[in-house]
Amino acid sequence: MNFDYKRLIKFELNINERQKKYRLYSGIAALVTSIFLASIPLLLIGLILTAEGYFGWCPLCSALDNKCKF
Repeated sequence: MNFDYKRLIKFELNINERQKKYRLYSGIAALVTSIFLASIPLLLIGLILTAEGYFGWCPLCSALDNKCKF
């Protein structure tokens, strides 16, 4: 498994619609839960998942050459 840093910064849509929906919903759920629990790590995870779901781009999938498809 090669980790390519150049592909990490290259913006390309690399997650499909189903993954976008799951990441967006789970990110929003994590954000709401983090507000009630006052959890900073959960807040950061929720922000990352929501951003990935909104933009349709995962930097880890880009770096791993799209080998993290589910």
